[in-house]
Amino acid sequence: MKKLRSRVTVEGLDRAPHRAFMRAMGLDDADIAKPMIGVVSQKGEQTPCNMTHDVQVEAAKTGISEAGGTPREFATISVSDGISMNHEGMKFSLFSRELIADSIEAVVHGLAYDALIGFGGCDKTLPGVMMGMVRCNVPSIFIYGGSALPGKYQGRTLTVLDSYEAVGSYMTGEIDAQTLEGIELSCLPTIGACAGQFTANTMGMVSEAMGLSMPNVSMIPGVYAERDHVARQAGRLVMQMLANGGPLPRDIVTRKALENGAAIVAATGGSTNAALHLPAIANEAGIRFTIDDVGEVFARTPLIGNLRPGGKYTAKDVYDIGGAAVVIRALIESGHIDGNCLTVTGRTLAEEYGAANAPDGEVVFHPTKPIMADGGVAVLKGNLAPDGAVIKVAGLKSLVFEGRARVFEDEEACVAAVRARNYAAGEVLIIRNEGPVGGPGMREMLGVTALIYGQGMGEKVALITDGRFSGATRGMCIGYVSPEAFVGGPLALVRDGDPIRIDAKARTLDVRIDESELAVRRAAWSQRPPRHRAGALAKYAKLVGQAPLGAITHDGPAEWPWFDQEQQ
Repeated sequence: MKKLRSRVTVEGLDRAPHRAFMRAMGLDDADIAKPMIGVVSQKGEQTPCNMTHDVQVEAAKTGISEAGGTPREFATISVSDGISMNHEGMKFSLFSRELIADSIEAVVHGLAYDALIGFGGCDKTLPGVMMGMVRCNVPSIFIYGGSALPGKYQGRTLTVLDSYEAVGSYMTGEIDAQTLEGIELSCLPTIGACAGQFTANTMGMVSEAMGLSMPNVSMIPGVYAERDHVARQAGRLVMQMLANGGPLPRDIVTRKALENGAAIVAATGGSTNAALHLPAIANEAGIRFTIDDVGEVFARTPLIGNLRPGGKYTAKDVYDIGGAAVVIRALIESGHIDGNCLTVTGRTLAEEYGAANAPDGEVVFHPTKPIMADGGVAVLKGNLAPDGAVIKVAGLKSLVFEGRARVFEDEEACVAAVRARNYAAGEVLIIRNEGPVGGPGMREMLGVTALIYGQGMGEKVALITDGRFSGATRGMCIGYVSPEAFVGGPLALVRDGDPIRIDAKARTLDVRIDESELAVRRAAWSQRPPRHRAGALAKYAKLVGQAPLGAITHDGPAEWPWFDQEQQ
């Protein structure tokens, strides 16, 4: 084994003060002599998604100790997408992904930890932790904390999406106040992340398909004791990885691994947010993997997961038929996932998932008899989104929509119109100036999309934005439009009444007016003043890039030459 990174903090006469700090934390000579292993989570009281971490973190620390390491627990932040939804707080959601990765880098490198186990729960915490792992490139294992169990009410299986949509149904008189309250009280019965194939469960599956996670653990419900055993095993495994010199995160995250991650998103009708997170993780590995690359994989991968919101079932149902391994094995055998890619165990995907259950034909279909032939998520391009936009097509009855634009300059203006039911079938609602720079923060808009769906207008109108959507969003909703309006993208030039055509089958998104007219409007356009001139969001707006590369804030991969020199 190479010299441990942590020895720079403990060896030598001039490290007596460093050792004093460690002794103050209760460590003795034996503890200080062992490898220092970071264990990061977001346990706290910001969201139920991360409240599963507490016991799992303790189990991981036990596994590390049993295998001869000294666990060092630390925490990073989490912004609940549910509680920040549909107000200014949502601007901090995507930004929190960068804060998480940055804070992991600061602790792992600042304290010279030798290896890392990272937990994720709420949506942006999963890619944030994976980005931090790849950036630091020490032996690392990612563990998703697990989803909540689905709820039950009046014979229906519920997820939190039902409560969002129930608000719209109440507004239209479809349900009464008692039913709305019943859904609110029943839809999220346990701690854990949202039960549908929304962003958390999507990225949990992605962590497996990319090889960064313990095999077949993402769909274990967050409240199941089985998770504690997994975390303890991870503690032992990370010590083996350290002893063997890897595999390291950048050994695992290759182009093929990223394509595998995109494939499982498409195959399960997963969150459109993955189109941002995969390029961002790739950036940390020094790989240029854009929204176009994601879109190519989406287009060639069949939809086989009958999962909410486009389908019927939840993460618990996937667990009951054999877990994410069912999907991964099926996609390996059909050639849509490369089984030769490496996992944290040192074995390949094919070796780890080759004995998984076959698809049951109800929760997961066989790739030869898919729900859709070309994936549940699509990247669109056209004169309205020359650099791309993303739509979830799983569950859509029609893939084509034509209508007249109704322009809103921010999310609040559109929400006000929808609440007042001041919109009409056939309209294309445009929400602009909500991109990564213009927002800033690229707000997620489940609040407005769920209202529309709950009001029975889910596919009677379309919604287009340079902001983001929740993994729970369904309907004719196109987000991540790039370039964004704030930097002069074509979305900034659209006016009320302009004809818009969306063709998700042909993967096109166009405003149907002459280029000469667009040129006149472009010449007259001027940038709006920034919404935030100070504070964290102002700093973020100055650094963040556009959606096609993942809305990243730095150019990867990060390098640490001091450590290489220490090793020699």
